[in-house]
Amino acid sequence: MANSRAPAVALVLALALTLAPALCLPAAAHAQATEAWQAPTLTITRYDEDWSDLADAAERADHWTGPFKYIPLGDDAWLSTGIELRARNENYENNLWGGAEAPGDGYVWLRAMPYADLHLGHVRAFVQPIAATSIGVSPSAGPVDETGVDLLQGFVEADLGSVTVRAGRQMLSLGTERLIGTRYGPNVPLAFDGMRADVAAGAVRVSLLAVRPVQPGTGSFDDRTSRDKALWGAYAALPGLDLYYLGYRNDKARWGTREGGETRHSLGARWHGNRAGWHWNVEGVYQFGRFEGGAISAWTLGSELGHSFADAPLAPDVTLRANVVSGDRNREDKRLGTFNALFPKGKYFGELSPVGPYNMINLNPSVGLQLAPGISASLAAAAFWRYSRSDGVYDIPGNLIRDAGGTRARFIGKEVEAGLAWQATAELELSASVSAFAPGAFIRRTGPARTIHMLGLESNFRF
Repeated sequence: MANSRAPAVALVLALALTLAPALCLPAAAHAQATEAWQAPTLTITRYDEDWSDLADAAERADHWTGPFKYIPLGDDAWLSTGIELRARNENYENNLWGGAEAPGDGYVWLRAMPYADLHLGHVRAFVQPIAATSIGVSPSAGPVDETGVDLLQGFVEADLGSVTVRAGRQMLSLGTERLIGTRYGPNVPLAFDGMRADVAAGAVRVSLLAVRPVQPGTGSFDDRTSRDKALWGAYAALPGLDLYYLGYRNDKARWGTREGGETRHSLGARWHGNRAGWHWNVEGVYQFGRFEGGAISAWTLGSELGHSFADAPLAPDVTLRANVVSGDRNREDKRLGTFNALFPKGKYFGELSPVGPYNMINLNPSVGLQLAPGISASLAAAAFWRYSRSDGVYDIPGNLIRDAGGTRARFIGKEVEAGLAWQATAELELSASVSAFAPGAFIRRTGPARTIHMLGLESNFRF
């Protein structure tokens, strides 16, 4: 593993700062919290947490966070506040199979994301700044590593009954984040500027979007709305079924050696649910449009099937995921067959994700174990093949990292990953993961081909 004393020291200091608020709490307060109060599920976006039940002062007194989560301001007016403090250390050996600018890299990510959610009757204002920095990133830190101090989210929202309208900067999380995600794993999450309207009709909820992604800078107060990219569409969530249309434009798209304007339309459906210990999630997307004067025809089909053995020792949850993602079959014509994952989640195939969901066939079995109350473990394996021999391998943002290279080999490689997580308190989680990605025939025939190793350590304090 890459070894760097500065990141290690910084991690220890960051962990100490992160742990301090939780460790300073009186033991009696923790005991009372576990017995008398159940908080809403904390989310990544934070704005969809509902703390209105704490209007009762007696409920607020049950947990030390109560006075922060509901601050009464008068008739039908209240404020909710919170924060996330995260420290993450990642260590790589042979990054990108030895082909990266810094194949051995060890660094620390640090971020703080406080928020304030003001409710005034049927209107609310949500503000979440971010302070994010990094230590030891080689050869240099980029916009996903640090952004100084900036506005991550800031919007106003009006509740009109069955319709809720929101305008401003916000993170978006649709479905399982195959196409639209928060990029939560890296240090700087992804946000969008624009409008969103949510329409509710019984058990059906439809989200209408017209937004542009935010392009973060590495300095303070330099994040800007993208001028080149735009996203619009409708996402309908029904019981057990999601249906959606997403439109996307990129005036400076690049696929392989071709550059130009891209307009792409995605039609998708997702079937998901759980019953009698079984859980499933199947999603298919077809894309069409134009790129540099030629037609686009691309698709993906992803599936997940698992079973939870709740009554067995360690309560194992066994899951098999399989994904097929189209690639370009002929580079000599103007037709583009490479699927565009748009804005997917940051760590798509696990903590170590050197390849993204483009031109790929993937199998991913995994098992989760509950070792003790609050302590969980996971073990996962994965294998990756190219879908089209005429197309290369891409990273998660969609950048080409290995060209087709003239070889007909399909096998990209295989990966194994183990993780351990401890929910120390309701607010504090500590986790660790170790991963290895061994190259396959395609990687060996097209460039550096060493096994990637990664060790990740994380402390996350949220309330």
